[in-house]
Amino acid sequence: MTNNNNHIHDIPESVRPEIEKALSYYPQLKDVPIRFLFKKNIKKSTMQAQPTWGSFFKPRSSRSYIILMSERFKISGKSFKTKDIPSDIFIGWIGHELGHVMDYQNRSNWNLIDFGVRYLLFESHIVEAERTADSYAIQQGMEDYILKTKDFILNHADIDPKYVERIKKYYLSPEEIMELVQNRDTVLS
Repeated sequence: MTNNNNHIHDIPESVRPEIEKALSYYPQLKDVPIRFLFKKNIKKSTMQAQPTWGSFFKPRSSRSYIILMSERFKISGKSFKTKDIPSDIFIGWIGHELGHVMDYQNRSNWNLIDFGVRYLLFESHIVEAERTADSYAIQQGMEDYILKTKDFILNHADIDPKYVERIKKYYLSPEEIMELVQNRDTVLS
């Protein structure tokens, strides 16, 4: 567990530099307890962010989260360790998951429960949730990492076509990301 300067993040040593880099883009989360944990298998996903069970009954300021990371992913039928993907790609994936945490932090307890139910039941809500997480990452300045991650998934010929289609269907496209960056930069100037 990392607890330097009031940082409360439980990070596996094998991916500490990448996770700390992604966290550096989210100063709002420096005091939010987040546990990063490798899991053998996550259905339909490589990573997954969620509040801990006890957090559903606590005020927003006392919530804690877990980010599950699949130990392996498949390319062309071969299994690879997630921790072995290029650093920038891994940082982008974590940045997206931290976008979910930001989204959850802005929700009331009842809204968070409703969000979870809608995510499980309605495909259109999955699209909304995933695009929102991407948007938070872009607002935090992580667009280079998010774009590299998208490029890795969308243009790697050997990645399972079902996974590629899922990414295209639920997440922001590279063009939409660039539009958000332009809009953000226009507002800031």
